[in-house]
Amino acid sequence: MASPATRAGAQTTARPLDGLRLDASGPPGPADGLVAEHLRLLGAECAGHPGGHVRLSGAEFGGITTRTSWGDEAVDEATVQAATGVMAVHGRRDGTPRGLAVDYAATATGVLAVQALLAGLLAQARGGRITEAEVSAERAGLLAVSQYLAAAGAEDGEVAEVAPGGPPFTSADGVVFELETLDPGAWAAFWRALDAPGDAVRRGWQPFQFRYATACAPLPRPLYDTARAVTWELIRGAARSSGAEVCRLRSLAERAAEHDGAPPWELTPRDASYSGRAAEEVDAPLAGLTVLEAGRRIQAPLTAHLLGLLGAEVVRIEPPGGDPLRGMPPTCSGVSARWLALNRGKKAVEVDIKSPADRERLRAMAARADVFLHNWAPGKAAELGLDHEHLSAAHPALVYADTSGWAGRLPGAPMGTDFMVQARTGVGEAARPADEPPAPSLMTLLDVLGGLIGAEAVLAGLLLRQRTGAGVRVDSSLLGAADVLTAAARARAAQGLDPRRPAGFRRPLPTADGWIALPDHSAIPYDARGLSTARALERLRGRGLSAVPVVTDLGGLLSSGSISRDAHGAPAVPDPWRFA
Repeated sequence: MASPATRAGAQTTARPLDGLRLDASGPPGPADGLVAEHLRLLGAECAGHPGGHVRLSGAEFGGITTRTSWGDEAVDEATVQAATGVMAVHGRRDGTPRGLAVDYAATATGVLAVQALLAGLLAQARGGRITEAEVSAERAGLLAVSQYLAAAGAEDGEVAEVAPGGPPFTSADGVVFELETLDPGAWAAFWRALDAPGDAVRRGWQPFQFRYATACAPLPRPLYDTARAVTWELIRGAARSSGAEVCRLRSLAERAAEHDGAPPWELTPRDASYSGRAAEEVDAPLAGLTVLEAGRRIQAPLTAHLLGLLGAEVVRIEPPGGDPLRGMPPTCSGVSARWLALNRGKKAVEVDIKSPADRERLRAMAARADVFLHNWAPGKAAELGLDHEHLSAAHPALVYADTSGWAGRLPGAPMGTDFMVQARTGVGEAARPADEPPAPSLMTLLDVLGGLIGAEAVLAGLLLRQRTGAGVRVDSSLLGAADVLTAAARARAAQGLDPRRPAGFRRPLPTADGWIALPDHSAIPYDARGLSTARALERLRGRGLSAVPVVTDLGGLLSSGSISRDAHGAPAVPDPWRFA
């Protein structure tokens, strides 16, 4: 059954949830407002007040209900971040655990809940019987740190040092900025142009290169001193001449002033005649569907990984010789533990996209797939003849998904990598309370959230195709992820209010042998530094406070019972959803 069309300007569009009604009930969940907003943007009619139990029903569907919760031990954002290792990873730059001042786990939970609803509806439309789903913020938190957790349980150690330190840098005239390059030659040329000591430049490349993996970058002090000795204009000139890129840290007020109000994804239907495909298993919403993934780094591989967990067959396109990241330490049975966290269970096909014959082979593979997914640099797909227009000519019902940095929404924007997008969109201000200088987190916040939003968008595209028969182009981005993450803080900035959390917000408290975290806005009635963590928790719980110990060693989570091991012996976090 086709969904009703709505007219936006001169263009007729259909949304995947047109004709469905959202009803919410029960106690509040971690991200009720986000869930309702995303479902509304996808076409659902929203009624009542947000709640932790959300039901979608109407049209040709029997209805599906999802429930969100904080988890088994945690009771709010602060305690989830403490219990799942988020505070530990985010705090590596500082040398002590730190809470993210932005509601990261709750945001991820909300996106996962929307995924569950879309996946359940898609299963019903394909003959399945899924009617319920559960999502917890604790599982969302574990998913967010899954790569770091995998590395903690590997057979060997990190290549780069895990120690405090990392960008941003500050110029002589007070401009705080991020630096980005994936090329060691550009790194060296940038610092040479500023007369940095050669030894510091050489020693700095490895921790800078591996900061995505380790969430820290103990750079030599002379590099910071070099930046502080020159003006922002000279720094920009060094970037232009070297091929590196720099980005001034923008404020939330600046982002609010330019925000275009766009949703985090865009769905563009294309006429086709898709007739649907029956589900093979009721407990696997995407069973029988094929995802062809040409992804690099984190964002697109995580999107495809989530679609695989939902039952799709994922075929990963790798260069001749295989993905070089497969062997990057730390490893399990000779395979990178981090790589496995994103790519376990995927099939692999080696394709030389520089070869016309191999590109033709890739087009033939896409003609048999349900989803083609990539995160190539802007313009690369068109240059290769692998853009939506090229692939949909042979397969009009294809769901073509581009998970990018900026989605073309900010002309002149810098390289679309996690830390540059954080810098450009005010995430660095939102992530830290008022008594800490703004700084992008070295935990890959946006790559992970961008991957989650990418999967949400692909599921929306698949459901739209199932209901209308149309092929769909799906665009999502790190920019969209940043806007979702900072929505509340950006709204405060737009009203002229202070967008930052107060001093000390969500900062864990030291004990004699560790750290504890209290729920947000709770206060400890005594100094716990003279007490063991166990004794401090006992006293707090005796007063009715739901404090939790802060995980500081991710290896300790491996014996928690919720973490399994894959065929290579690498740690694997539990699926973020439970379906029934």
